[in-house]
Amino acid sequence: MTVVDWSRWQFALTAIYHWLFVPLTLGLSVMVAIMESIYVRTGSQAWLKATKFWMTLFGINFAIGVATGLILEFEFGTNWSNYSWFVGDIFGAPLAIEGIVAFFMESTFVAVMFFGWHRVSRRFHLAATWLTAIGASISALWILVANAWMQYPVGMEFDPAQMRNVMDNFWALFSGIAVNKFFHAVFSGWALAGIFVIGVSSWFLIKNRNREFAIRSIKVGAWTGLAGMLMTMYTGDGSAVEVTKHQPMKLAAMEGLYKGSTQQGIVAMGLVNPAKSWNNDEDEYLFDIELPYGLSILAKHDPNAFVPGITDIIEGVDINANGDTINTVGYAERIARGKMAHEALRDFDKAKAVHDDEGMADAKARLKADYPYFGYGYFDSVDEAIPPVGVTFYSFRVMVILGSFFLLLYIVVLVGIYRRQWFEKSKWLQWIALVSVPFMWVCSEAGWMVAEVGRQPWTVQDLLPTRAAISAVSTTTVITTFWMFAGIFTLLLVAEVSIMIRQIEKGSKKDLNS
Repeated sequence: MTVVDWSRWQFALTAIYHWLFVPLTLGLSVMVAIMESIYVRTGSQAWLKATKFWMTLFGINFAIGVATGLILEFEFGTNWSNYSWFVGDIFGAPLAIEGIVAFFMESTFVAVMFFGWHRVSRRFHLAATWLTAIGASISALWILVANAWMQYPVGMEFDPAQMRNVMDNFWALFSGIAVNKFFHAVFSGWALAGIFVIGVSSWFLIKNRNREFAIRSIKVGAWTGLAGMLMTMYTGDGSAVEVTKHQPMKLAAMEGLYKGSTQQGIVAMGLVNPAKSWNNDEDEYLFDIELPYGLSILAKHDPNAFVPGITDIIEGVDINANGDTINTVGYAERIARGKMAHEALRDFDKAKAVHDDEGMADAKARLKADYPYFGYGYFDSVDEAIPPVGVTFYSFRVMVILGSFFLLLYIVVLVGIYRRQWFEKSKWLQWIALVSVPFMWVCSEAGWMVAEVGRQPWTVQDLLPTRAAISAVSTTTVITTFWMFAGIFTLLLVAEVSIMIRQIEKGSKKDLNS
């Protein structure tokens, strides 16, 4: 494995661990705020106890999430310095806003949340709790805007004199991809936290402890989680449309599709054929169960739409709305034009060195014409521009299948809670809710794998592949820090889980019912 591989693995390791904490923070903060709102409105001590119980678990998770998030941002400078130089003017702006505004807002009010009881009024404390929840979402907004820009780079122009991109339209960063990604991530946090609350509360019911507290918590968790899951699915549909427009290769990898067609079906279940490549005649799947028209509807909301596959995209083949076959820019041409852009940049640099204004102008014009394919100039073969199909395909199905299961679980829990206390009496359903908790994290992580693995080999879509984005560090250095971080993050995770279990156990021995 090269330094590129190890740097990618290290970043993936940090991101995966960080994402274990982020969605629970986003969702649990909202539910704590809802519970405290009920307490302030009713004055019920039972709701106050519920608020403080879940607030404690939120605080533990919040602290660990901050630690992993800071390391993640530092890695852009240590492992990906070429990336930071190339697009730092654009990518750095939302991260700076997140740190200066959202994170400080979140951190300030979280202090009032935990230490402001009996020091500030009820309404002021409630406002601090809601502002903490809002701050967490605003913090996620800027991070996801930055990530979405990597998927769809807009609002910038390349300056050959500086050899880097400069921002020319800040508001362009709020693209359709960014908006859908933000709401998709935030609402998925609600859904994850809802399952967490239901699962923990089910354990109280199984142990026959604080049953009234458990039922109250389940109601808040189930309603918030159901709303989050429905909105996650809605924004996921919007994300699929945006991916179709701007990252068709990712969509093709998600489906394991090589030769597309009109009225394209979607594979509900299947196994991709590892022997299949874009230029052979092997079958795409070892077996598959297809839903007719599914992918055409998902991608373009039109059952008759043409959806290109990997081979179609590489060869530059598409079909327009009239059903006519048209040629787009194929990957071989993109690679050739990318290399021409690199040559134009070198010519610009040479002309600049000798103060040749005419030569600089000519080179700049040629560079601008081919710059949309700049990143392809780093490749020698079209095979290098294809994402890992198997990982993307299976991750997408894990996300969808588990998401559908949790939607059903939310509905069953709500029906069981309000229909003659059926859920309260059903031990088997309580066990299902409890055992399902870790699978919600599997669903969430699978979604991130689709988003990030599916856009490989790009750090910035079409402009900068991972091989050109890394720092000049040795493989040994990255390997050492990889295993160091793996050990530290694992210890942090074990510490968080053990502290949470201890807090849950401690809470079960208190009177939380009234």
